[in-house]
Amino acid sequence: MENSNQESHLRSDNSITYESPYPLYAMAFSSSPSPNHNHHQRIAVGSFIEEYSNRVEILSFDLETLSFKTHPTLSLDHPYPPPSSCSIQPLLPLSASPPTSSPPPATFLRLWEVRESSVEPISVLNNSKTSEFFAPLTSFDWNEIEPKRIGTCSIDTTCTIWDIERGAVETQLIAHDKEVHDIAWGEARVFASVSADGSVRIFDLRDKEHSTIIYESPQPDTPLLRLAWNKQDLRYMATILMDSNKVVILDIRSPTMPVAELERHRASVNAIAWAPQSCRHICSAGDDAQALIWDLPTVAGPNGIDPMSMYSATAEINQLQWSAAQPDWIAIAFSSKMQLLKV
Repeated sequence: MENSNQESHLRSDNSITYESPYPLYAMAFSSSPSPNHNHHQRIAVGSFIEEYSNRVEILSFDLETLSFKTHPTLSLDHPYPPPSSCSIQPLLPLSASPPTSSPPPATFLRLWEVRESSVEPISVLNNSKTSEFFAPLTSFDWNEIEPKRIGTCSIDTTCTIWDIERGAVETQLIAHDKEVHDIAWGEARVFASVSADGSVRIFDLRDKEHSTIIYESPQPDTPLLRLAWNKQDLRYMATILMDSNKVVILDIRSPTMPVAELERHRASVNAIAWAPQSCRHICSAGDDAQALIWDLPTVAGPNGIDPMSMYSATAEINQLQWSAAQPDWIAIAFSSKMQLLKV
């Protein structure tokens, strides 16, 4: 990625589009090439249909021909819309609807094994302590350092850490005062979460009795919807507020005060993703149908920070993912389309 002091447009000839029969929301890049095809990368896309029955498809993206290939045997029915970000590791977990969705969210963490020509269910995990009430999950994150761990968050104010090798809860914490909307791992035993109570909190599994609040919404109880932890520099996080055009950049060494606020979107921001290969670049997308890539300076100017490049879609962008295996590619979802952007 080349740096630029002036805003530039990502050219349309640097984008590849997949059109689904369904409205799309969930997306995920595989962390490794497709088996037997080193120049193919797998991408999971999930539908957003306001009904019980939804779909998840596994696509192959050919980096040589810049084309998609569908696999009829690599698709599955999913109850309710899957989460904002599926995850393809050796297994594919699918958990819940996003917090702003209108259909009822799902209540289980589902694990699937993606094979060469099939997707097989592995387990269905439920963190409810009673049989009468199942608290809907809102999001999850797979621990990249210790892949046996997955963290989920729920409307019942809790975060649950799963040991998926044992198929059991490792620990469950009351994380916030209201619904928890998103969770993100930083280190092997450290994760953070955001909530409808307007706070970002960090938890360490080695000290489960305490948490650190590093940010609170300027307006009390303004919900925080998404959280992204910078994997190249764990000092930095990004979050977004409900119905806000801002991306808030946080430094965990300086709690409560953002180090930057990115305010060039013209409507609500829906998704954020740090560049997997750079500690200074982040992408955001929103209801203004724009995906903006930012190069964060050491010190912001008096008029704020401008994006280094932008892409305009034909509808509100509700989700984005940045490929760790192929960091030149960003995926965005809008309407029934998933588009890959070359950056």
